[in-house]
Amino acid sequence: MEPNFQNKFEKDKKKRYEEFLKQYAALIEGETDETAVMANTAAALKEAFDFYWVGFYRVTSADLLTVGPFQGGVACFRIRKGKGVCGTAWQEQHTVIVPDVNAFPGHIACSMETKSEIVVPLIYNNEVRAVIDIDSDMPDNFDDTDREYLEKVADLMTAILYA
Repeated sequence: MEPNFQNKFEKDKKKRYEEFLKQYAALIEGETDETAVMANTAAALKEAFDFYWVGFYRVTSADLLTVGPFQGGVACFRIRKGKGVCGTAWQEQHTVIVPDVNAFPGHIACSMETKSEIVVPLIYNNEVRAVIDIDSDMPDNFDDTDREYLEKVADLMTAILYA
């Protein structure tokens, strides 16, 4: 049976994430191709939660993230370590939630529609391999529930792809 990620607003956020994780684990189980997992992860998150933009930036050199699979409008191609929200999450090796991107020092505006953002690093052996970048067209759209469950998504991906 194919996973059904179209339960957008039927339940509270925590329950939606819990249901998502069950279906998501089944979706990526046994798949080891990084691009394939990232592509379906971006699609599943966008479909399940109706995020404005969902995608990945992959670490491609010691100081550079390069755009990977995503769902949404055109993205920035490259982001330097420590720059913008993605580069900051990479450098600091932890999730960054930005309630108002216009108030974030050095925010990189790939889309003028983005109002808030969450970036979750995929960490393996104390090294960031990629980041999940999710944008909202609404201000202050991400909270600790998003952080908790998106970190679980990152952990599942890391276990499948890098362990």
